[in-house]
Amino acid sequence: MAAPRIGFCGIGRMGEPMTTRLLAAGHNVTAWNRSHAKLGPLAAAGAVARETPRALGECVDIVLLCLGDGKAVEDVVFGEHGLAHSAPPPRYLVDHSTLSPALTRSLARRWAEATGGVWIDAPVSGGTDGAAAGKLAIMAGGPADAIESVTPVLRAFASRVTRMGDTGAGQTTKLANQAIVATTLAGLAEAFVLAKRSGIDTAALPSALQGGWADSVLLQTLWPRMVTPPEHATGTVRVMLKDLDAIAELAEASATVQRVLPEVRRLLQDAVRRGMGDWDLSQVFRIGEAESEPGM
Repeated sequence: MAAPRIGFCGIGRMGEPMTTRLLAAGHNVTAWNRSHAKLGPLAAAGAVARETPRALGECVDIVLLCLGDGKAVEDVVFGEHGLAHSAPPPRYLVDHSTLSPALTRSLARRWAEATGGVWIDAPVSGGTDGAAAGKLAIMAGGPADAIESVTPVLRAFASRVTRMGDTGAGQTTKLANQAIVATTLAGLAEAFVLAKRSGIDTAALPSALQGGWADSVLLQTLWPRMVTPPEHATGTVRVMLKDLDAIAELAEASATVQRVLPEVRRLLQDAVRRGMGDWDLSQVFRIGEAESEPGM
C-alpha cells in the first residue's frame, strides 16, 4: 500500500516544527502558508510548496491544518482558493487549530457535504518544544476508523493520540486543557510577584518545589521564562485569550458557571490592552508586578 501523501497548511510557530518532523520521518509533504517566504526552509528540506490550499489539496491524501483562528480555518478550507475546491479533495482533513466545538461541528458538516471527506478535530498540547521533540499530545474528535487511519502520520510529532469522542470532542478537551493552563499561569504569575517582592531567590524556586504538590510542567517551563524573558515567544497572550473566549462561549452554551476563568480572561484582556498581546505567556506576571508598585 502506497504511503499517504501529506499536506500541511499553516507554517507558524507550531506548524514549522510539526512539518519538519514529518519530513524527518520520511513522509511526502506538500506545504502551503499565507506568507510564502516561510516555506523556503521546508522546501530546502524536501517539502513541495504550493501557491494555494486548493492546489495543495489536489495532490495529497491527508491535509493537516495548524492555523490561528476560526476565520483562518474557514478561509483556507472554503475560501475562493480553498481546499474544498480541490479536484479531487483530500480524503481526510485533520485540524490541529484550536476552535470552538460548535464551529468545528459546523465546518465538519460543510466539509462532508462539499467533498465527501472526513474532518478530524485534533488540537495539540505541548507547545513548540513538544512539537520539535515529537512529544505533542493530541486530543481527537471524529470517526474512530478515520482517527486510526491518520494516527501513524501524527506519530511523527505526537507521542500520544487519544480519541475523545465524535466531532468536536477534541476541541472540547483542548479547551479543558487551556482552562487548566490559564488558571495555573495566573497562579504562577501571582506567586512570582509575591516571591520576588518578598526577597526570595526566584530562580531557585522551581528546584525547591520539584517533587512537591506545586510542581508541574508549567512551573518548570514557564517560571524560568519569568526569571529570564525568552527571546522569542513560544505561546502568546493573544492566542491564549482567543482560547479563553472559546471557553466562555462553551460555558455559556453548556450552562456552566465559572468563577476563576473569567478573572483570568480579564487579566489577559488587560494585558492585550497594555500592548502585551504578542508577548510570551510567561510575561503576564508583569501586570501584577506593576499593580504592586506603591501608588498603584
